[in-house]
Amino acid sequence: MYPGMMHWLRNARRQGACGSHAGHGPAGEGFSFHRGDGDDPGGGGAFGVRRPLRFLAYRLNLNETQVEELAKILDELKTERAQAAVDDRRTVAAFADAIGLEKFDEARAREGGDLRVKSAERLRDAVVTALGKIHAVLDSGQRAQLAYLIRTGVLSI
Repeated sequence: MYPGMMHWLRNARRQGACGSHAGHGPAGEGFSFHRGDGDDPGGGGAFGVRRPLRFLAYRLNLNETQVEELAKILDELKTERAQAAVDDRRTVAAFADAIGLEKFDEARAREGGDLRVKSAERLRDAVVTALGKIHAVLDSGQRAQLAYLIRTGVLSI
């Protein structure tokens, strides 16, 4: 866990012990953190998007419906990134095969290059689609905050 979160987590636990709901906004909406089955605060799961989702839920003050939608979007994006990583390994293997022979195999190298381009295009399309879906889920203030986080480099897409 990021060291800066420890202060926030301790305060959230203290507030929770006093009867208030940590993470809830003034209108009673937001996202509250709770303990899951494991030792990790905030629950967990097999999606692998828990930390970015928790960060965004806190920073953007998302309600539970928004958190559910964002979890689906991030899961789809994670799948596309994993496929891009597989394609990258195939590209590197194709380049290695092309150069490892006595005579350079230009066709194999082109095949690896084409795979890299197609993979990058697929990933680009997935990111653009995800950003469009995220835009639809958030309200104008949350979109402005998300744009700020992206622009300043706090969040990378």
